[in-house]
Amino acid sequence: MKRLFVRLVVYVLIFVVFVGGVGFLGLIRSQKNFYGAVRQEPIPSLQGVKKPEYNPNKPTVAVILGNETTEGSDFMIPYELLSRTGAFNVYSVASDNQVRSLTGGLDVIPHYSFKEMDQLLGKSPDIIAIPFMTMRDEKKYEPILKWIQKHSKTTLLSICGGSGNLAATGLLKGKSAASHWQSMPELKRLYPETNWIRDQRYVQDGNVVSSAGVSSGIDAVLYVISQKVGEPLAEKIAKEMNYPSYHFVKNPKMDPFDFDMRTYILNNAFQWNKTKAGVLLYNGVEEMALASVFDIYSDTGTAKVLSISSSEHPVVTKHGLNLISRHLISNAPQLDKMMIPGREAKSLAAEEIKKWNEEGNTKEVQFVHSDSPDRFIFEVQLEDLAKQEDLLTAKHAVKRLEFRANDIHLEGKPFPLETYGNVVLTGLLALLVAFCIDRRFIMKKTIFKLKDTSLKIS
Repeated sequence: MKRLFVRLVVYVLIFVVFVGGVGFLGLIRSQKNFYGAVRQEPIPSLQGVKKPEYNPNKPTVAVILGNETTEGSDFMIPYELLSRTGAFNVYSVASDNQVRSLTGGLDVIPHYSFKEMDQLLGKSPDIIAIPFMTMRDEKKYEPILKWIQKHSKTTLLSICGGSGNLAATGLLKGKSAASHWQSMPELKRLYPETNWIRDQRYVQDGNVVSSAGVSSGIDAVLYVISQKVGEPLAEKIAKEMNYPSYHFVKNPKMDPFDFDMRTYILNNAFQWNKTKAGVLLYNGVEEMALASVFDIYSDTGTAKVLSISSSEHPVVTKHGLNLISRHLISNAPQLDKMMIPGREAKSLAAEEIKKWNEEGNTKEVQFVHSDSPDRFIFEVQLEDLAKQEDLLTAKHAVKRLEFRANDIHLEGKPFPLETYGNVVLTGLLALLVAFCIDRRFIMKKTIFKLKDTSLKIS
């Protein structure tokens, strides 16, 4: 009986350690592809990079870039929407002028350092937008923390998990705030003096406006626009974007999501053969359209997204953001698909598309938004993700984005077959290893003892 118990313990331990270890390594790799996607490639010459013109008669918005990685859509949503108004100077700012990385591997050149921004304005920016920024290294986050604290009296606009970055400054003590549903348990533990609200798309408390998960940032920014320059302009921008949830701008109440991370964790841990997708950068691309591709595909754990352009020179987005790609068309790796974002991609990227068709090495070229210009940017991509992967993966992506529109029709496999297959395969290998150890050390030892006992009896 004792030996049977020992054998059972050995089998369970080996199964847990083997499956858990393989899953942990896969999870680390996937998270590195998204949250740890800091640029390793050499940085080309950045001489002659232009900044959007400064108009002293307009209020100024500073959208912060972190010193590690910054969540792409969290950054692009306030940057593009506030730029679209034409009523603000909108700049990307960072602690210095070095290239910064957005999640998934999109690289941005800051317009100004904090010091330069302060010198330019001689006062606080009128709005500081705070996206989610990873804070693995407290020393790297310290300059950002101090700069936000320095300008604590201005309008502070946090997007998604950016409320955690804001809370780290101490400026949310005694205030109410929203954040991404995935972040809530940890934020409540770390910052118990903040009243964390789960059932609103955004929350205003004094000079702070904080949004819930990713797409809730659209509502928060449109709300700020409506307060600063009038609701007609906010509504006009929403209509231009075909944004289907403008009613949340007027009433941010929502039913909170349940916490369900199973598909996300399993995909990140056990989806080993990830779809390799390229994203074409070109002058004039819309910021949110571009970031949404990295967000929707890359953070599922099922795909790796690579930025590609025709030249080493920086690409300038529709509203003056400077980007550099990690790969060129001429030396792009083998891809499963090439995605070309933006509603005007076919005209604005005509030369790049021609060059890709001549030199590219993938069969599928997908015009993510220009083939469906009457739909909101997330909708077509989420439907494509369901077809590319499966329904559970796409449904979690919808949930992660806090996207609550009804005009999405997801079709595809019911669940991630490869992910679940890899889990089963790993489990079987663990049992095989356990059986070999059992046979080599435990069963063999038992047989020897039985033989020894029989010899003594005889």
